[in-house]
Amino acid sequence: MSLAPPVIDFAPFHAGSSEARQRLVEEIRTACEELGFFQLRNHGIPSDLQTDILEQSRDFFRLPVEIKAGYDRDNDSFNRGYERLRAQNFEKRGHGDLKESFFLGRHLPLDDPDVQAGKFGQGPNKYPAEVTDPRRFRDTVDRYYGAVLHLAVNLMTVIAELVGLDRDALHKFCERPIATLRLLHYPPQPPDASELERGIGAHSDFGAITILLQDSTGGLQVWNRASNAWVDVVPVPGAVVVNTGNLMMRWTNDRYISNLHRVINRSGQDRYSVPFFFDGNADFLVECLDSCREPGQKAKYGPITVNDWMVGRYADTFGGEAEAAEDPVGLQ
Repeated sequence: MSLAPPVIDFAPFHAGSSEARQRLVEEIRTACEELGFFQLRNHGIPSDLQTDILEQSRDFFRLPVEIKAGYDRDNDSFNRGYERLRAQNFEKRGHGDLKESFFLGRHLPLDDPDVQAGKFGQGPNKYPAEVTDPRRFRDTVDRYYGAVLHLAVNLMTVIAELVGLDRDALHKFCERPIATLRLLHYPPQPPDASELERGIGAHSDFGAITILLQDSTGGLQVWNRASNAWVDVVPVPGAVVVNTGNLMMRWTNDRYISNLHRVINRSGQDRYSVPFFFDGNADFLVECLDSCREPGQKAKYGPITVNDWMVGRYADTFGGEAEAAEDPVGLQ
């Protein structure tokens, strides 16, 4: 098995022979079971849109901190807006993760039924007025959100095929989902930084799948259990990184891995990335799939709604002490 996440061509999903599509399905199955990470080419997100979203992210993060702070994520309960530098500290050993971010999602009016019901992560976006071109910023993030959401549903279609999930259940899971887009900026780590310095400390993602656009800087690492080592996820031009999260692990009774990963930016330059966290419909009940249990095997996790799961994970990580990650290596 290769140490690094495989690079998979998604083109057969849209067109190609049945044999090519079956190879695609098996490649995704293997990646989800062995590492929980893969890179995806020919995924359908236009290259110019990838360039534009990274450019708009850079433009926002160049603003003075006092302007960015005016869009603070903690100003309301919608999980939207700015997260300051070192606000998170996943490993609890340094001064906080060396990154800042900006949260976006489905832009919903206050009278939307999901917002009125208080469902997690549903509400209006905060679109900054101080960027170079506010209209372009809004148009770019909204178009990118739509494109990556479409890809997420396509990927879930493949995963549904792998785990025997019927189309009706897939539709219910993907309808009006909790899905968060996050602009991330990692300043370069100083040359004399402590060995404990992290762009983001080792962690696993909360939801079903994550789709990450990263620039060419590098720094993302994933834990390879087979070799007991951190391996670099080297950026592939035009590709996105896909990984399965904790919710998918619960759903599949640990068949699909939710793996530890981290960022260490020793490049000497700023790093930008745009993760998209796809978590599913708030009311969907996630319970162990029969197809993911061996004969006589019990479910390892009890049923839980997507909303309750996400509320709990965010409370652990953002509302107080972070939940301790499974730590096979002492986070060295």
